Amino acid sequence: MKLQLPAGTFRAYLFDCDGTIADSMPLHYNAWKAVLAEWNCEYPEEVFYSWGGKPVRKIIEDLNKINGLQMPVEDVATRKEGLYLAQIPQLKAIPEVLEYIEAEHGRIPFAVVSGSTRDSVVGSLSVLGLLDKFDTIVSADDYKHGKPAPDAYLLAAERLGVAPADCLVFEDTEMGVEAATAAGMASVKVPTALERRRAESASMGTVVNH
Repeated sequence: MKLQLPAGTFRAYLFDCDGTIADSMPLHYNAWKAVLAEWNCEYPEEVFYSWGGKPVRKIIEDLNKINGLQMPVEDVATRKEGLYLAQIPQLKAIPEVLEYIEAEHGRIPFAVVSGSTRDSVVGSLSVLGLLDKFDTIVSADDYKHGKPAPDAYLLAAERLGVAPADCLVFEDTEMGVEAATAAGMASVKVPTALERRRAESASMGTVVNH
C-alpha cells in the first residue's frame, strides 16, 4: 500500500510515532486492555483508534468520566506504559513510512511529534533502530495542549528551523491530521492497523469469491 504524498517540495518531514513509524497500536491496545480489566473498564477497539493521538492521561480521565470510575490517573498511566514496554521487543516499523525515512534521511531534517511520553518514543525508535534518524523528538512532556491543537507540530518546526508551510506531516489519526492542518502544514494519512486489517480481510474476501 503506497502512500500518496501531496504535491509540493518540503524542507522537513514530521512524523507521529505510534501507528505511523511504529506498528505499535495493537501492542498499546493490548496494554490498555490488560490494565483496564483490573478496573472492569471497557475500551472498545473502535474508540481506541478514534482517540489516536490523545495523551495517555487524558484517555484515563475521559474513560473515568464515561464509565463513572475513579481510576488513579498516574498509577494507571505508569502501569499501562510498563505493560506496553514489556511487549516492545515484538515491535516492527510500518513499511510504507520506513520507505520515506530511508529515502529522505540526510537530505532534509526529520522530527517525531508524539502524544506518548519521551521514554515510550525513545524505546520504540531504539527497538526499530531508527532513533538516530531524527533531529528532534517532541513528546507529551514538551507541550501543554495536545493534538488536535497545533502546538506540538509548531514546536517541532521551530526546533528544526523550518517554516510550518514547508513541513510535511505523516499521521495515522484524524486528530493528528487536524493538528497538522491547524499548524499550517500539509499532511499524508497513514492507514491505521485496524484499517489495514479490514483492507486485508476485504481483499481476501474478494479473492475467495472469484
